Amino acid sequence: MSKEERTVDSLRRRLIGGAAAAAAVLPFGWRFAQAQSKAHRVDVHHHIVSPGYSAALKERGQRHAPWTVEGSLADMDKSGIATSITSLVQPAVWFGDVPLGRRLAREANDFAAKLARDYPGRFGTFATIPYPDTEGSVKEIEYALDTLKAEGFCLMTSYGGKYLGDPAFWPVLEELNRRSAVVYTHPLSPQCCGDVVPGIQGAAIEYATDTTRTMASLVFTGAAAKYPNIRWIFSHSGGTTPFLLSRFIYEEKILKDRAAKIPKGVMYELGKFYYDTAQGNHAGALAALLKIAPVSQLLYGTDYPFRDGAEVNAGLAAYGFSAAELRAIERDNAVRMMPKLKA
Repeated sequence: MSKEERTVDSLRRRLIGGAAAAAAVLPFGWRFAQAQSKAHRVDVHHHIVSPGYSAALKERGQRHAPWTVEGSLADMDKSGIATSITSLVQPAVWFGDVPLGRRLAREANDFAAKLARDYPGRFGTFATIPYPDTEGSVKEIEYALDTLKAEGFCLMTSYGGKYLGDPAFWPVLEELNRRSAVVYTHPLSPQCCGDVVPGIQGAAIEYATDTTRTMASLVFTGAAAKYPNIRWIFSHSGGTTPFLLSRFIYEEKILKDRAAKIPKGVMYELGKFYYDTAQGNHAGALAALLKIAPVSQLLYGTDYPFRDGAEVNAGLAAYGFSAAELRAIERDNAVRMMPKLKA
């Protein structure tokens, strides 16, 4: 080795040694963030607003959260999110008007599909359907899966006072079951309970509770058992369901036609569902959820633009999951459900 080469090698060794020493004294949180910085996460709870849907809400005097694709991508990049599966902000496209519901669903789904094409690998689609409109929903399911190649569908937890397991909706569930569809659900404030506690917005209590109501509807009407191929995702770590488990079990004991409606039992159905971590990533919610579902059923979700990825990353990191468990929640479970995401 020449003198010049020895000098360069010595300098290189000093620089590497200095960097290692600096890293050793940096706060753990910083080092953890750096280790997690490579984008790998799949966000299954990421909202968008299509132009047609935005206009329809404004016509009805309803506001929606501000959203831009640039804002989505910025938070994804900051939070190590490789892909977000998009869904409309609530209340979605059903306003009791069949032609309008069909038109809004098609516009929103075309918009989401274009977003996925324009930013390859960054976005997927949970398509919307006008759920109470059976014919329109079945046609939009076909279009979304066969033409747009959507990853799945987004349903609100209730429509006009009826929950997802209501027999009126079974023809749509039959088609979703035939397609082995992924169905992500998002709550809203039901007609019954807008301003129950003065001074507290409905979202603070009713959203989580409406998730529980629709889960109960699916389980206790027998819809979950009747349509076992649907892969359900429930927001916010299952809402209040984990905390009401003993009441669900008691309801099972006194249910008429229990063997026909829940042949494998409540715990089987709850354990088969999937749950996202948006706003349910703190220790209490996770501990309760893991009593009814294994890690294999947990999915990473942010609730963007209402919340951001940093909140979810911090909550999951603080809980104490193993590296393998964290990887499963943040990516692998979603890829198992939706194999297209591997690419």
